[in-house]
Amino acid sequence: MHLFTFSPIMKPTIWGGYDILRYKQMPADNRRIGESWELSAIPGSESVVDQGPYTGYTLPALVDVLKADLLGKENYTRFEGRFPLLVKFIDACDDLSVQVHPGDALAAARHHCSGKSEMWYVVKATPEARLYSGFSFPLTPEEYERRVEECTLPEVLQCYHVHEGDVFYQPAGRVHSIGAGCFICEIQQSSDITYRIYDYGRKDQNGNTRQLHLAEAREAIDYSARTDAFTPNVHLNEPMELLNTVYFSTSLYDLNEPIVCDYSELDSFVILICLNGNCKIRSEHEEVLLKEGHTILVAAACPGLTIEPVDGEVKLIECFV
Repeated sequence: MHLFTFSPIMKPTIWGGYDILRYKQMPADNRRIGESWELSAIPGSESVVDQGPYTGYTLPALVDVLKADLLGKENYTRFEGRFPLLVKFIDACDDLSVQVHPGDALAAARHHCSGKSEMWYVVKATPEARLYSGFSFPLTPEEYERRVEECTLPEVLQCYHVHEGDVFYQPAGRVHSIGAGCFICEIQQSSDITYRIYDYGRKDQNGNTRQLHLAEAREAIDYSARTDAFTPNVHLNEPMELLNTVYFSTSLYDLNEPIVCDYSELDSFVILICLNGNCKIRSEHEEVLLKEGHTILVAAACPGLTIEPVDGEVKLIECFV
C-alpha cells in the first residue's frame, strides 16, 4: 500500500471561523474551527489512517511499521524515524496573535524538538484580508521590548494585503501574524512551539488574558527586516515550484488534464494537498479520490502516480523532503 489518507483533526480556537468544515464538505456545526490538522505526528494530535488495511494506525505507528518505505532511506535516518512535517488549514475569522517560533538549536535546547519554519499558501481571502510578516525596518532587542511594553509592536510589522495564490515563507525567528479574513494552507516543520508576543488584550473563554512569552521570544527573534513573499505565475498542466528549503520543497499543480508524476528517483514521501476541485490519484495498484480540502500521503516506495482531474480543473500542492 502506497497511498494513505487520514482523518482531519479539528482545532477550535477563539479566533477561528466556520469555513473549514464547509470547505472540506463535512457536516457543519457551531464550533469556531481555527485549524484542521491534516497530517500530524505531534504527540497528543497524531493523525489516524482512515481507510485500507492500516485503518486506525496513527502516523507515528505507520512510520514504525513501514520505516524507510514510507519516509525514504535518507529521511528515516535524518529524522530518526519521526515524521518531519505538519500540514494544516487555517481559517482566521479574527486576527491571530503576533508570534514567533524558535529555530532548531533553540527548540532543541529548550523543548527537545525541532524548530518551526513554515510556508503559507493563501487559499482564499476576503477583500480586507491582511497579514503581518517580518519588521518594516530592523529593530534592536531594546526597541522590541519597549514596543511590547507600550503595545506598539504591530506598528512596525510589515503588513500585506493578501489575495488567493499568495505565498509566504516564514523561517523560524520571523515575527508574524495571520489577520482576519485569511484562509491558509500551512506546511511546517513538525513542531507546535509558539511564543506569543502580543494578543490585543484578548481573553480566553474563561475570561483570562492569554499567556504571553516575551522573555522566551527575545532570544528567538530575527530582528532584521526581511520577508519572503510572492505570487507564483502558474502554467496550466505544469508543476510550478514554490519553495525549495532545507526543511521541505513544494510545487503547485493547476490541472485540467491528467499528469504523470515520476517519483522513481525521489527518496522521500510525497504529500498532495487538494486546494480546489477533486481528482483521482492512481498508483500502480491503487486509486484514491482526493477531494477539495483533503490531503494524501504517498509512500517513498511508490515509483510514481497519475493525477486525473474530476469534473474540470483541480489545484494541488505537492510537498516532499
